[in-house]
Amino acid sequence: MTQRPPLIINRLDAERLQRLIDEAAGDREVAEALEAELLRGEVYDPQEMPEDVVSMNSQVLFTDLARQGRIIRTLVYPYSLPEIEDGLSVMAPVGAALLGLRVGDVIDWPLPGGGSARLRIEAVLWQPERAGQFHR
Repeated sequence: MTQRPPLIINRLDAERLQRLIDEAAGDREVAEALEAELLRGEVYDPQEMPEDVVSMNSQVLFTDLARQGRIIRTLVYPYSLPEIEDGLSVMAPVGAALLGLRVGDVIDWPLPGGGSARLRIEAVLWQPERAGQFHR
């Protein structure tokens, strides 16, 4: 697996995600991988987030390089999945992989069962911080 790109994480997202990780009862593998990502991420105040970073509740266009498919999803907390039509949980392997990446970044991310996903961020179509929604 290649070296992972640097991450930028909204301080409020990091705090909320740490609580989610601490309470995770299901897939501990994803929770532990997400926690490792939080630990290596550079934390920014919401108002300082660069506009090209995938933060929580961002709608992102990314390419699955293994399958050559382009996908649009909104990165959400698991409890928001029923409300968001194109939602992707941050507690799902691909959701955890997207958090904190910038447009142009490529990441290799392990999948359950031993496979891996290779994803490239094409665009952040909507980001709460860019829209002035700092506490979403």
